[in-house]
Amino acid sequence: MNDRDLMFLPAHEQRRMIANGEISSVEMTEASLRRIAELEPKLNAFITLDEEGALQAAAEADERRAADGSTGALNGVPIAVKDLEVTKGLRTTLGSSFFEDWLPDYDSVAVERLRATGAVILGKTNTPEFGNREETFTNVAPTCNNPWDTSRMPGGSSGGTAAAIASGMCSIGTGSDGGGSVRLPASFCGIFGHKPTHGRIPRFGGQAKPAYNSAGTSGPMSNDVRDSAILNQALAGFDARDPGSVNAQVPDYLAEIDSGVKGMRIGTTMTLGISDVNDDIATAVEASWSAFSEQGAKVEPLEIEFDPIPRDAWWTLWTAGQVAMYGHLAEEDPERLMSYTLDMINHGKTLTGGDVSTALRDVQNLQLKMHQLFEEFDLVLAPTNAAVAWPHLDPPSEIGSKKNDDQMAGIDYGAIPFTMVFNSSFNPASSVPVGFGEGGMPVGMQIIGAYDDDATVYRGSRAFEVARPWTGTRPAIS
Repeated sequence: MNDRDLMFLPAHEQRRMIANGEISSVEMTEASLRRIAELEPKLNAFITLDEEGALQAAAEADERRAADGSTGALNGVPIAVKDLEVTKGLRTTLGSSFFEDWLPDYDSVAVERLRATGAVILGKTNTPEFGNREETFTNVAPTCNNPWDTSRMPGGSSGGTAAAIASGMCSIGTGSDGGGSVRLPASFCGIFGHKPTHGRIPRFGGQAKPAYNSAGTSGPMSNDVRDSAILNQALAGFDARDPGSVNAQVPDYLAEIDSGVKGMRIGTTMTLGISDVNDDIATAVEASWSAFSEQGAKVEPLEIEFDPIPRDAWWTLWTAGQVAMYGHLAEEDPERLMSYTLDMINHGKTLTGGDVSTALRDVQNLQLKMHQLFEEFDLVLAPTNAAVAWPHLDPPSEIGSKKNDDQMAGIDYGAIPFTMVFNSSFNPASSVPVGFGEGGMPVGMQIIGAYDDDATVYRGSRAFEVARPWTGTRPAIS
């Protein structure tokens, strides 16, 4: 099997091959590193590559298997880690020049648990500064490109991980999602991305400086739904170092993943009551809905309205959090910050206590609305974004039939209006590839579930994956 085919195998199949002695972890990792050497100059998916550390970890995985047959959930499998996760002894830049030489002396919770699976960390993937853009560019690394068309962006802020997986550098990786940063690049790059229920994966070590975490969570990215569930299972669970960590038994995300959607109540919406979408998005997303009814689900349109639009509260809490986490950097040397981060901090400084309190109240009302919605439906289907990946720093001028002039801190929210709703509401949500739109670029659809019902989201995603497989077509840079 050649390197390309090997890296497009699901991670759980790679692990099986290693466990059965069909290939060693060292050989698997060498194949991944050869792929990175070939493709990285075109994509800039990594900020820091750790070849020596990866090969050492792979050798240790082989030693564990030889000694006692020990095979963790991802033992020996090469994996990419977003550069917002702190990694002991491995450069962690957070996409910022303030941290470009930082060698932490501890791991984030997610990385601790990732290492416990036996996975082999290849390096740290490209991210905008502190995860603050829907595109992936910063001043510590070259701009990340989309493997379907390198003149276009891969999405953000987990653009590096998405580009690495979509191009077949590796089969699995971690992202983080505070407003869509797993689901958006997954959609733009044609892979699977899952934002877990908020609080299920502890965030200690996932930020440069702790602050109230109103939206963000680590999340798995992969080509394969089962791989995502395996990684999510390994990363989830209470940790006292994160005050927002859910202190309850983690559900089994794999137990019923192949049980299908027969009998489920599934609601569909093209707008979420928020925004139109471009025609190519609408065509691909609507065509995907029949895959669920064909498998016995009751699929029906839902009517939903928001007052106020959820993004307003999300933006208030996000920018207030930027002040709490990084405001001191703006005081020290504002010119070193990316303009989008500085704009967020400056906006956050204009907020009053009343503004933040109102936003918190609006978020609680949103969470109540979602609880009520999921008393009626098991899953909700909606577009991941309103447009396909656009050329670098050149977002679409129109969304649907309306002028697209919805920007804040340079971010084009008009093209990405649908994801941050579920960060604020804490609901689990995945993005699945559903086809292609303008320029042959991938289109994604969100599958959203009730609070702490990631298992049903995975079940619905897996059912769609079986009905409409998405890995047959691969990008130009692969």
